Amino acid sequence: MSILLARFNRTVDHMRRGGKYVVARARPTARRIELGAHLRHLRDTSGLTIEDAARGMPFSETKLQRVETGLQSFRQARELRKLLERYGITDDDAVEQLLEIQREASSQDWWTEYKDVMPSGMQRFVGIESAAQSIRAYHPTAIQGLLQTEAYARAVHEVFKPVEETTTEFVDKHVALRMGRKEALLAGEGAPRLWAILGEGALRWIVGGADVMCEQYEEIVKLTALDNITVQVLPFQSRGYRAAHDFVLLDPGENLPQIVQADTAWGAVSVTDKPREIKRFTRSFDALRASALPPEDTQGFLHQLSREITQ
Repeated sequence: MSILLARFNRTVDHMRRGGKYVVARARPTARRIELGAHLRHLRDTSGLTIEDAARGMPFSETKLQRVETGLQSFRQARELRKLLERYGITDDDAVEQLLEIQREASSQDWWTEYKDVMPSGMQRFVGIESAAQSIRAYHPTAIQGLLQTEAYARAVHEVFKPVEETTTEFVDKHVALRMGRKEALLAGEGAPRLWAILGEGALRWIVGGADVMCEQYEEIVKLTALDNITVQVLPFQSRGYRAAHDFVLLDPGENLPQIVQADTAWGAVSVTDKPREIKRFTRSFDALRASALPPEDTQGFLHQLSREITQ
């Protein structure tokens, strides 16, 4: 049992210090993934299959599988207690630590009110993004969402509005969601580290007019002045590596699995945490970073674009 407790103490935010629990900022999606990882480890250690673990329980095999993958959480503490009993976990400290994670995992994420405008896969992605310690993103055709101004975000949605047949209400909610996601970057202590690589085409695509674009360029310059944000530009004339499609790598830290997100042609969001895919996209990002201009050249590049667009 001491081995399990040592593992919990390395990965759980609610560490016992002086008899009190230190509670991290609310991040239910990350907590669901954390709880699932613990339970999957305990089941594997017990030598049980999903079918064995769920037999006779007040929940189905499907639900347990979704809990283990972080897609949902147990809503009732008694469900988790019964499962831990089956796994032979009776130590009070170990049980309480997992119950503490379960309580936070069961709460609502801040973005719940925007679920109706999120494509498939995006809910899990946004939940992990809001709790990530590190974000690495590549966008060749549009400015990365976390860097966008409200005016730019709205202008992009207006461009796609007749194609996607979206309503004004949809645009309003989607822009509000994007601005809410951006707030995490400006949170100060505890803000994630963002490293974004933008294709020159993303910066030269004029949406909303010169005023909107100049404001957007200036916003990127301001953001790169923050310690936690780095932006590089991949110019047209670069002879190095370039990827054709955008992607984002999220690292939630705390021994939780990294994930990669990529948009599909159907507007859905593809999310995976398979180690092989993570390594592949990590290599891709490193190659893009080597091909792009140095971060210290970004400000000058954007100021030059501002001069060109206003001439």
